[in-house]
Amino acid sequence: MSSPSPDKATSTGRSPSPDETAAPDQAVTADQRSPLPREAGPTPDGGRRFAWFHELGPDGRRAFFGAYGGYGLDSYDFYVLPLSLAAIGVYFGLDNGQTGLLATVTLLMSAVGGALAGVLADRVGRVRALMWTVSVYAVFTVACGFAPNFGTLLVFRALQGVGFGGEWAVGAVLVAEYAASRHRGRTLGWIQSAWAVGWGLAVVTYTVVYNLVDDDIAWRVLFFTGALPALLVFYVRRNVKDAPAATERLKAAGRSHSFLDIFRGQLLRTTLLAGLLSTGVQGGYYTLATWIPKYLSDERGLSVTGVGGFLVVQIIGAFCGYVTGAHLADRLGRRLTIQTFAVLSALCVLSYSQVPADWDEISLLLGFPLGFCMSAIFSSFGSFLAELYPTEVRGTGQGFTYNTGRAVGAVFPTLVGFLSDSWGVGGALGFAAAGYALAYVSLLGLPETRGIELR
Repeated sequence: MSSPSPDKATSTGRSPSPDETAAPDQAVTADQRSPLPREAGPTPDGGRRFAWFHELGPDGRRAFFGAYGGYGLDSYDFYVLPLSLAAIGVYFGLDNGQTGLLATVTLLMSAVGGALAGVLADRVGRVRALMWTVSVYAVFTVACGFAPNFGTLLVFRALQGVGFGGEWAVGAVLVAEYAASRHRGRTLGWIQSAWAVGWGLAVVTYTVVYNLVDDDIAWRVLFFTGALPALLVFYVRRNVKDAPAATERLKAAGRSHSFLDIFRGQLLRTTLLAGLLSTGVQGGYYTLATWIPKYLSDERGLSVTGVGGFLVVQIIGAFCGYVTGAHLADRLGRRLTIQTFAVLSALCVLSYSQVPADWDEISLLLGFPLGFCMSAIFSSFGSFLAELYPTEVRGTGQGFTYNTGRAVGAVFPTLVGFLSDSWGVGGALGFAAAGYALAYVSLLGLPETRGIELR
């Protein structure tokens, strides 16, 4: 049996067809694949705990910690805004549509940052691009704390979105190229769990700051704590390097590949459908991330401590969801895992938004499955998007599709903001279910990628 070519090894164990090896702008379509055979799927770990982590090797583990820290702090810097929306709205005299715009502009500009960081990752390497993205989102998160008016805050938040958009895609590609195919879903899913850690840290900091400092100043202090990611840059610079095989492949490719390659040949279909998938999932997610704190404080009448308590339950659910989804990605495959949690997330959103106002105990309990499902759906993304693209344009493809989804999905939080004036925030939150329906449908045109080697 001939060995698979780099980046295009199929999950069937057969020799790749000319269509699969001829050029990097040709993707493997669903009709070119046979179902994954048992021997090509995830293999037992011989009883070794966290075998996926040990098999990364020393360099891979350092890359894992760099990407994990970057994504966790990325989450922290994102959440300081939703947690402060109520105070910012009062301070600047904003309506719900304007406060929603702050979240939307962050997500819109993340598409620019994701595309730019992806191209840089394919041109100058994953590690250098990772340091750039972390530095940008740290600097402009702090700058938001100095904003004298709404317009300036909007500009700083947009620039923060540029760095925010690039970090995950670059970090995910960096670790994906170290991970063994049978463990890639778990490895990248654990990277996703850093989002819950950063979210939790933001909620704890928010609770402490808002209980110690007046609201007019507290939101600024919370933004100032966004300087934390700057410390990570020193670790990455000293300890992390690109996977050797990927480095050699990128050097061999030189500058012969461009951003437009992801829109050529069969990769065009892949890029369009992956973008729709990301749009649906992130439209639903960021609607909830942006508006649930305000929903809890305004319509549930909870104090700062009360909001923090409700969010802790949701965050615990989120962490459990990320880890569970990570393992399911290697056992069930990427597509089935995402489709399953798309359906469950939609059901959880509709249930959570329709709980009567005086049923706080039920809302508290529903926070766990809501956080679980809306997070578990992301666990397959890092491996799935990396496996859809060849090395030469992997950063570009992953950065563009993931963050274009953020940008287009950013319409959802703003739309909910305007709808909430007549429907209430709770009623408008149900709109997030439409995003999960879009994600489910888009997956019907994408192939299963479990078992593909990125060599």
